[in-house]
Amino acid sequence: MNLTTTSENRLFSIFRFSVGNNTSAIPKETYKAYTLKNFEQLPQIQALPEEQKFEMKVVAHVLPFKTNNYVVDKLINWDNVPNDPIFTLTFPQRHMLKPHHFDKMAAVLKNGSDKEAIRETAEKIRLKLNPHPAGQVEHNIPYFNGKKLTGMQHKYKETVLFFPSQGQTCHAYCSFCFRWPQFVGTTGLKFAMREADLLAQYVAKHQEVSDILFTGGDPLVMKTKTLASYINPLLKANIPNLRTIRIGTKALGFWPYRFLTDPDAEDLLALFRKVIKNGVQLAFMAHFNHPNELKTEAVREAISRIRETGVQIRTQSPVLAHINDKPEIWEEMWKEQVNLGCIPYYMFVARDTGAQHYFGVPLEKAWNIFRRAYRKVTGLARTVRGPSMSTALGKVQVLGVSEVHGEKLFVMRFLQGRKPAWVQRPFFAEFNKKATWLHELKPAFGEEKFFFEKVQDEDDPNIVVF
Repeated sequence: MNLTTTSENRLFSIFRFSVGNNTSAIPKETYKAYTLKNFEQLPQIQALPEEQKFEMKVVAHVLPFKTNNYVVDKLINWDNVPNDPIFTLTFPQRHMLKPHHFDKMAAVLKNGSDKEAIRETAEKIRLKLNPHPAGQVEHNIPYFNGKKLTGMQHKYKETVLFFPSQGQTCHAYCSFCFRWPQFVGTTGLKFAMREADLLAQYVAKHQEVSDILFTGGDPLVMKTKTLASYINPLLKANIPNLRTIRIGTKALGFWPYRFLTDPDAEDLLALFRKVIKNGVQLAFMAHFNHPNELKTEAVREAISRIRETGVQIRTQSPVLAHINDKPEIWEEMWKEQVNLGCIPYYMFVARDTGAQHYFGVPLEKAWNIFRRAYRKVTGLARTVRGPSMSTALGKVQVLGVSEVHGEKLFVMRFLQGRKPAWVQRPFFAEFNKKATWLHELKPAFGEEKFFFEKVQDEDDPNIVVF
């Protein structure tokens, strides 16, 4: 069954009841995860060819794989597999590994190798996949009172990223995820931190910080009590410079029952209200990769309940081959998000990590997708920015392709940068039809270096060339 049927909508109406001031259509669902260990139990998977199931297992031994009953039963059109976008978003596909990597892991599995040999093979392949793009390990982790805060990143002066240790998983894994090392158990490839009081102290000392982004994984896999143990110390500290708490999450797309019928759903909404009552804004950074994720009654009801707390929902996604690389898809997605009261925020470029060779879209194509969708939506959806690359230097937007004195060029700018002076400064790169990332571009007009490469600030070790 694909999405929500008419009979299912009637079920929602039958089960509609009042909770406080909220009226919600909530048939209770119990979360069940499917991973490499048990995904073949699914009847839909059993119906697939044996060769395809083996290919999925090969890839799942290298890249993280987890889905759940909501995704399987409500979002995927199994009559359209393997071409269904949500199937591609959550289930491993052969070509997500490069041929030589796939063959290496397939051979190990076919030979009946032991677990250690399988693990070692997977580790060697993973290390070839640029597990920490944009210098996350080398350049973004701050120090406080002589201690390295390995569960935090402070890349831009206004915003601190915080990785709560209990939130380093998700309700389901996106197959393109640039934080895939968080989920594969590789030593040294995870961010995680428990010290909520230390976070408050750090933000209080660094008065330039106005925003804290809780990220992961997905912070909303945590029980509300655990999430509150991180947020309450921030509120109690009454930090004057803290203006906004952001929560980066895929829960609306992959498990909207988190806000509906999970045992602590009401407590979570109450926590949202508490943040706002304390004078701190709460921004919900929602990840939606395809319009189909916005069509179930459950997600629509969840969005409504979140918005009733006063929380602002912003939406973002990378542009992805095999999933959403058509302007019509983005047009539909942005329009529906606005209809539901959400704010389109970012179209990203797939990061240069993991399965980028499979999901990556050339920069020219990404720009054409963006502008063709953008010109068909109203101003309320034109809050969105993109296509944007989150590089080691900052967020770089492709403004377009132009021609100067007969030379075809990319026009670009920083939306955010390690050095604030870079922000909104246009620059030019030679046109490269195949380029999917900044490092594949060369400066235009015969210049040897881009402006941001020419001057290194010796007093700031965080400023690096890409």
